[in-house]
Amino acid sequence: MDVDTRLLRYFVAVAEEGSLTRAAERLYVSQPALTKQIRQLEAGLGADLFTRSRTGMTLTEPGRALAERAPALLAGWERALRETRSAASRAARVLRVGFIASAANEATQPIIAEFARRRPGWRAEMRQAAWSNPSAGLADADVDVALVRLPFPGQDALRVTVLFSEPRCVVLPESHPFAAREVITFRDLRDEPFVAAPPDTGRWREYWLATDERDGHPVRVGAVTEQPDDWLSAIANGYGIALAPESAARFYTRPGVVHRPVTGVSPSSVGVAWAPADDDNPVVQDFVRCCRERRVAT
Repeated sequence: MDVDTRLLRYFVAVAEEGSLTRAAERLYVSQPALTKQIRQLEAGLGADLFTRSRTGMTLTEPGRALAERAPALLAGWERALRETRSAASRAARVLRVGFIASAANEATQPIIAEFARRRPGWRAEMRQAAWSNPSAGLADADVDVALVRLPFPGQDALRVTVLFSEPRCVVLPESHPFAAREVITFRDLRDEPFVAAPPDTGRWREYWLATDERDGHPVRVGAVTEQPDDWLSAIANGYGIALAPESAARFYTRPGVVHRPVTGVSPSSVGVAWAPADDDNPVVQDFVRCCRERRVAT
């Protein structure tokens, strides 16, 4: 069978952690989603890879055989993929820049302009990613560098420099009873249905649902979306409310939706991220320097 490398990455995490719970936390995915992926891999291989018990996940003999080979396979494939795509970008003199939502807000265009000045003949190709891909394509080597919102899945395996932080706000339908308030306390929102990112985005989804600020209060999900337009439509149609960066009031608005300051939640941080393999890539590092200089300038 042709095995999805994502399934192998999930398998390796469970094998190393010996626990679905710990592996799910490490991968920033939900435990049910991880369980489904492991079962899919086992079905494809026609073998049980783990013995499941209350104490955790123990490798079977077929599982041990795969665990011995999988890390090297993944490392080799990821290195080949990144080198091939990087070579193609260099040949075309294009730097692929992934980004989420509004990227680095108003700093984005000055960063791109400074990169063009620093690298004549090169072009920064901006590639917007869905919220189901919060590393903006960097984890899969689809881009060379990314402007991201923290936290995001897999960030510990990448280089990340925080550029700035901004408060979060709450986005509501204009007909909502709280829309008339000037400032809203998050505690008053905990029973509201929320518009959420897909479950397999793990910690990213949890951050925008403010699970750490709920004191164990359960989350109500009214709708799941992957794109800003769908997100705004779900809010306007009354399926739920959502937390967003304060800048969303400038970049993402539409009739029927209002943005209000919210207290009781942590701020949102924007960073520039790249792969450790590109620490010595002069083009990538030029872009990172442009981002850092813009951070200092602001």
